[in-house]
Amino acid sequence: MANLYLVDKRAGELALDIAKNDPGAKVVLIQDGVYLNAQAASAAGVQVFAVKRDMEKRGLAEKPGVSKVIDYPELVDLIVQHKVVNFA
Repeated sequence: MANLYLVDKRAGELALDIAKNDPGAKVVLIQDGVYLNAQAASAAGVQVFAVKRDMEKRGLAEKPGVSKVIDYPELVDLIVQHKVVNFA
């Protein structure tokens, strides 16, 4: 079972660095984590998601390095399907 990293800004850089070295890892940028630069993690093969509502609240329309913008039901599906590592 792959790890799913829930990442907020506070420990975000550390979480992204760890995820880069975790084969099959997925990252979800939540809350202020949507401000993080996830391009290096994405380039390393990590699938990076961002929560749509969190992006909209912060006035962000697009996010480089993000594979997909997801809503809360999609976030719940990811949480159920993976082992969660919380950096929020």
